[in-house]
Amino acid sequence: MVEVGLESTPARKNWRKLMQDVVTHFPGHGTLFEEKYLEGKAEGEARGEARGEARGILRVLEVRGIAVSDEVRRRITDCTDLDVLGDWLDRSGTVERAEDLFDGREPAG
Repeated sequence: MVEVGLESTPARKNWRKLMQDVVTHFPGHGTLFEEKYLEGKAEGEARGEARGEARGILRVLEVRGIAVSDEVRRRITDCTDLDVLGDWLDRSGTVERAEDLFDGREPAG
């Protein structure tokens, strides 16, 4: 809050420099609560990365003029396995039909 209150003044630069070396400990530091928070954050980041990969696959297919059925779109967007999505993204540049993406690896059940 202090940093926000200092806005873009020279004092803000000094504050930031001082705070670089300060290790803060907040209530809950090192507790199960913090571990669950960090775990949830990592899961959220992985889901976001998977959504980005899925969008990339669909975009490549779209730019190439390849029709994507609702079923194929669902399979791509429902997948959370980043390795599989990476394989599908690689293949999206060469397949003739969207369904051909799935001739390779499938996500683990």
